[in-house]
Amino acid sequence: MPAAAEAGAPPRASEAPEDDTAAIVAAAKAMRDRFAPGTVPAATARVCLIVDDSRVIRKVSSKIARSLGYVAVEAENGEEALARCKQAMPDLVLTDWNMPEMDGIEFVSKLRAIPTPKEPVVVFCTSNGEAKDIHDGIAAGADDYIVKPFDEAALKAKLEKLGRG
Repeated sequence: MPAAAEAGAPPRASEAPEDDTAAIVAAAKAMRDRFAPGTVPAATARVCLIVDDSRVIRKVSSKIARSLGYVAVEAENGEEALARCKQAMPDLVLTDWNMPEMDGIEFVSKLRAIPTPKEPVVVFCTSNGEAKDIHDGIAAGADDYIVKPFDEAALKAKLEKLGRG
């Protein structure tokens, strides 16, 4: 058993199976929180911003968000999403990584730099599923990560885990 696991610390990416996204996310969050402590305050969820250059993914994600009681707002790239967030900060952001204009990593980094009393929960919904990608997404400021293709049940379970279901 690795020393980190014995000490109760989250597993490092190299110790977690590549398909175990939850373990990788936990390890990445532990690393991020060591350098930038703080938590996202709990709040009553109302608005979900869906950021994806695929119209189909935005529509499917919007349907899921509405089924969970959110008002769904869409943006097709990071620049548009950032402008929407500066106007009114959403409670939840579901974002793709690979988009034109501004990718998801840059968007999340810039989103987290906006001073706001109500930080949104951010979940990457992307096809980038390698352990390094997950670490990079969490390090940029995402709260969780789900790899495409995902179904409604998987996204709902992820959001419930985050207290946003």
